[in-house]
Amino acid sequence: MTNALFSTRFGGAMSALACAALLSACTSTTPVLDASFGDAVRQARAAQTLNPNASANRDPVLGIDGQAGAAAQERYQESFKAPPKTFEIINATAN
Repeated sequence: MTNALFSTRFGGAMSALACAALLSACTSTTPVLDASFGDAVRQARAAQTLNPNASANRDPVLGIDGQAGAAAQERYQESFKAPPKTFEIINATAN
């Protein structure tokens, strides 16, 4: 067999195989997993929601008056102005 005959006979087959390999890279390999992607997050969020219709309730919040709420808000804001006091840790090792 000569080189010209060899390249003519197998050149088309090799290019067809290369095209098939390139096209197969575009297919999804996990259609079952992709169909349920994010379900765990949605289930966890639903399990942690006490009342899904809470935003529809327009009644005022009971249990804290305005002065106490304002003081709590002020303490919260002040906590960011001065960093908390730190303490030194002595790293003692036993010999």
